[in-house]
Amino acid sequence: MKDIQYNGVKVFSASKAEERESLGERVTHWLGLHPELEVRAIRTMQSSDKAFHCISIIVLFSDPQFT
Repeated sequence: MKDIQYNGVKVFSASKAEERESLGERVTHWLGLHPELEVRAIRTMQSSDKAFHCISIIVLFSDPQFT
């Protein structure tokens, strides 16, 4: 990721099953509200313990307002 130039990060995460199922739609909706942003990379992460499974989607973007 060191070669990716970005000036903003948005993190979406969910640990409940029904929230995990709609996580992609939340990201898509947020991106639709911010057409001025140029997405540079999207990363997904998972963490788990005995009781919970958390999914995170990390959006790295460039906002022309801050360049």
